[in-house]
Amino acid sequence: MSIPVLIVDDSAFMRMALRRIIEADGDLRVVAEAADGEAAIAAVRKHQPAVVAMDVEMPVLGGIEATRRIMALPDPPAIIMVSQHTQDDSPAALAALAAGAADYISKEAGLGGLDLGHLDQALRGRLRHWAGQQRRAEPRAAPGCAAAIAPLIPPPLILIAASTGGPDALAALLAASGPLPVPVLIAQHMPNGLAPELATLLTRRAGWPVVVATNGQAVAPGVATLLPTDGVLWRMGDGLALRLAPTGAPVHPSADLLFRSAALLGLPALGVVLTGMGQDGAAGAAALTEEGGRILVQSSETSVVAGMPEAASSRVGGAEALSPEALGHRLRGIWRA
Repeated sequence: MSIPVLIVDDSAFMRMALRRIIEADGDLRVVAEAADGEAAIAAVRKHQPAVVAMDVEMPVLGGIEATRRIMALPDPPAIIMVSQHTQDDSPAALAALAAGAADYISKEAGLGGLDLGHLDQALRGRLRHWAGQQRRAEPRAAPGCAAAIAPLIPPPLILIAASTGGPDALAALLAASGPLPVPVLIAQHMPNGLAPELATLLTRRAGWPVVVATNGQAVAPGVATLLPTDGVLWRMGDGLALRLAPTGAPVHPSADLLFRSAALLGLPALGVVLTGMGQDGAAGAAALTEEGGRILVQSSETSVVAGMPEAASSRVGGAEALSPEALGHRLRGIWRA
């Protein structure tokens, strides 16, 4: 069965070119086209695509605001921004992720100018991946129903997973928690190059330091560390350090990889799984609980997409589910006598 795709772009030439690129292998099918954001919202309601290729600058309603409104619909599609404005480190790229876009790809080559060859190589793979993430798997049965609200034992570190809609959720959580007396490590799905821009945004909104991890960096309390790519924890002397280890996976950094590395070290870490498509973090959450760790998740009603937190909750037999702000207060309260 082919994957239904919606193309949104104000250029008739670009819509034609994207259609040819998307349908080249036969497994992706363009079910509709739209020339502005308002038309895109109507097309999503009517055609229910699995994934949307969305431009940024368009008349009537721009792509970022259209993305925000589409992600507020029931069972929204995955949205990939396809624009000359969504280059690595660009404000538009970060704004798109904050609005709920799953990914972005630039129309331009590194030296500037339209690059359809680059799109031909990258776009179909991204569409397939995110369409697959958008189709949520049936949750597996696990012992227990809802988790009781119980006191949390101070953990040695806090690990946070986030994807679609994550930037806003992270900002709310970190602002509410304030600086914490243990290291905080964040695996927010994002394309290469966006971590410095996101760290700057989170530092400004949270009011305490969020830094980008470097290879071999020792983790420290009072600082939140944002992984720019896949990474694992390892022991360095009496402390812990991060080893960046890109895997080439379509989505990174991997929350499962980070969570499992803590479990392999026998660390009873506290894992927090925020909004996102797919199930990244669920297997890692199960591994952490086997080592005595605890899991908190973002509540479904406050998530842009509830796939990740619901999958994690299912794997650990139910987890305490709260809004991002309430999660931050919960973390801050761990160390209050």
